[in-house]
This record gives sequence, structure tokens and C-alpha cells, in this order.
Amino acid sequence: MEQSHQNLQSQFFIEHILQILPHRYPMLLVDRIIELQANQKIVAYKNITFNEDVFNGHFPNKPIFPGVLIVEGMAQS
Repeated sequence: MEQSHQNLQSQFFIEHILQILPHRYPMLLVDRIIELQANQKIVAYKNITFNEDVFNGHFPNKPIFPGVLIVEGMAQS
């Protein structure tokens, strides 16, 4: 994201994120960026529901979003 988005805007919706990131479903883990300060701070969202396929086995009767996917979402941000 080094295309100098620094002064463009501070919010990005999915249409813009799809132009920047190569990831697609099911590995696109950023749905929206609500705050961006270049090289300093980013606040991004991933909408997670109980219907995510990952909850089928992680863990039965105690759904927990896997830490490795949380870290991947941070890396994509």
C-alpha cells in the first residue's frame, strides 16, 4: 500500500480494498478500513459470524476464531 494513500482518505470500503489486496474469499480478511495514518496506525474490520466455515472444527461446541487467521488479518491490514 505504498502508493501514497497517505493524504487520499482515511476510510476504505471493500471496493478499494479489492483493488489493493490480491487476497480473495475465503482468505480476504479485511472488509473495511475506518482509520489510516500512513506508517503509523490502521483500524480495520473483518465481519465474522458464527456461520464462518472455520468454526465447524475450531472447536466443536466452543467456537473460537483461530489465532493464525487473526494474525493474517493484521498482516493484510
